[in-house]
Amino acid sequence: MDKTLKSHNLEFCGQGKHKISLEKLLSTNNAIFLDVRSSQEVKALKFDLEGLGIKTINIPIDELPDRLGEIPENKLIACFCSSGTRAAWAYLYLKDKGYNALWLAASNEDLAGALKAGRIFKSQIE
Repeated sequence: MDKTLKSHNLEFCGQGKHKISLEKLLSTNNAIFLDVRSSQEVKALKFDLEGLGIKTINIPIDELPDRLGEIPENKLIACFCSSGTRAAWAYLYLKDKGYNALWLAASNEDLAGALKAGRIFKSQIE
């Protein structure tokens, strides 16, 4: 973890190299949307990006170390939670483990907006 933390200096963070926008994620092939919110949060408001071609995995942050094997190592991992805090923890944890992880810069509202019928239909015909 020392190496991971030392690489996240002002220049790295200032350039946003630790984040991915929702638009960029949705245009990326071979990516995973990792939702690290609790099971209760997901039950209340579930995001499934598979209709847009992005595999969705829900692993609560406190279960991540025990369920690490469920995350493919050869894909881009976009970490998400409603506030960004747990997503940041997941991002750092996965980076330290050698994953190609980024922190998804999107809110619940952003994701809901992306899941509109027109966008889903368009992704189906492309």
